[in-house]
Amino acid sequence: MTDIPSPSAPAPTPAPAPAPATLTFVRHLDGLRHRFARAGERNGRPAYRRADGEVWCLWSPTEGWHCAIGDGRVTAHPLDAPADAPRPPATVWRSFKDDRSYLYDLRDDG
Repeated sequence: MTDIPSPSAPAPTPAPAPAPATLTFVRHLDGLRHRFARAGERNGRPAYRRADGEVWCLWSPTEGWHCAIGDGRVTAHPLDAPADAPRPPATVWRSFKDDRSYLYDLRDDG
């Protein structure tokens, strides 16, 4: 005889996907790519550092997922994504610095 789960029993929760080792931001305007590599954790979530400089993609309780330069100034946020996701959302991000702003696709490189 086969056990049939009760209709009131909660479905098993799938394990969260592991955080990717690398990320790539691809600029909509011209395809420029910025690559980030996993660099430990901050605030209990994965943190990523840009390969060519002191730019970070990380999570904080006040900003949610964002990019920041070395002095802590925020330079990008994801658009239309939950701020408390366990990993950087693979969606469109808007960067801003001085009078410039660009849209990027965040790609999870695995």
